Amino acid sequence: MKEKLLQYMAKYTNLNEADQQFILESLNIQGFTKGTQLAGQGDSLDPTKCYFVLSGCVRQYQFNVDGKEITTNFYTEEQAILLSNFTREDLSSKYSLTCTEDCVLVVGDMESEQEMYQQYSELEKMTRRMMETYLGQTQNEFANFISSTPEERYKSIIENRPDLLTRVPQHQLASYLGITPESLSRIKKRTQHTPTNLSPS
Repeated sequence: MKEKLLQYMAKYTNLNEADQQFILESLNIQGFTKGTQLAGQGDSLDPTKCYFVLSGCVRQYQFNVDGKEITTNFYTEEQAILLSNFTREDLSSKYSLTCTEDCVLVVGDMESEQEMYQQYSELEKMTRRMMETYLGQTQNEFANFISSTPEERYKSIIENRPDLLTRVPQHQLASYLGITPESLSRIKKRTQHTPTNLSPS
């Protein structure tokens, strides 16, 4: 897992090997078993906390006013998870976050990161690039989601995140796409795609 981080830093920074190793040893890397809840909807959370996925999958979901569970995102390798409660007075979380697989995550907080930024400006540049990419992708995904049909959303998953088809339960994927599991089955038949077709040869 640490090798992945070294590759990531080498890709986005000009830090020398010694500095990369120091930063690596300073990071809080934790393993979480499948089913672990990182945050619960309504829980009061530290808004400075964040995660970065090294391996595994974390599902973000919430219950609406009717008590229906709605999946709003899946975070997989090399994706950051930011808590969205910093604008709420009671710092309560709008979502729940649960590991759908065994996960290895970098657990960070803004205070310790600021100290490292002061020492390593390249690290701050890397984080900024990462956040710009994350925000850009999120905005594009939201815009595309609003304007697309369920079938177009499914095709987008095939094109951009095909691993989700085999990594998450179909009812959760259907919820993420905003459709019923039955509708997802019909769309899959129409598009003639199955998870096995998407496995690399």
